[in-house]
Amino acid sequence: MKLLIVEDEIELSYTIADFFKKEGELVLTAKDKAEAEDKLIFHQFDVVILDITLPDGSGIDILPIIKQTQENCGVLILSAKNSMEDKIKGLDLGADDYLAKPFHIAELNSRVKALVRRKIYKGEEILQFNEININLSANQVYINDTPLALTKKEFALLLYFINNKNRVITKEAIAEHLWGDSIDFSENFDFIYTHIKNLRKKILSIGGVDYLNTVHGIGYKYTGV
Repeated sequence: MKLLIVEDEIELSYTIADFFKKEGELVLTAKDKAEAEDKLIFHQFDVVILDITLPDGSGIDILPIIKQTQENCGVLILSAKNSMEDKIKGLDLGADDYLAKPFHIAELNSRVKALVRRKIYKGEEILQFNEININLSANQVYINDTPLALTKKEFALLLYFINNKNRVITKEAIAEHLWGDSIDFSENFDFIYTHIKNLRKKILSIGGVDYLNTVHGIGYKYTGV
């Protein structure tokens, strides 16, 4: 899961980001409207956690930009203003959920996960692709009912491939989706090859099928019905 946290309270932003990073998620942050708009142009997110009160404007003004730039992104509004007017305006402009400050991080986590299931997986708890079954709540993969032990990056990589099956995905897109701005990309992308090699090896070791095809000079294509 890839999240953008738009929050000008540095301590709160750090607390939210740190929690989700420990959960294995990719997290980018923005401290104001301008920085958020810049990241929305260059990245695709699964969820945007959006504070309403920002130093250079209202977070509500970002909602149309999210709608324009993001293909299938959930939006959860945060605000100290527990007013019905803000809530209705945000929901009318495309926000999916609303959480008033102060809040417990566990509730935020539950709402974000529910939002991802609802927006991306149409409310399903299990994602199935042939013999591969992924429990989205438990972050657990099964191959023909046998548990598959994956690292957090390998799990994210498999999920990314399945969500983009039958599409050619560039090495740059994989790197950006899984590592975002936090990595200094090398031209040879050895770190991607290593994760893909390990993922393939683990799937094949318990009787799974390798659906990943190399598209020479471009990237990869995950094929299958």
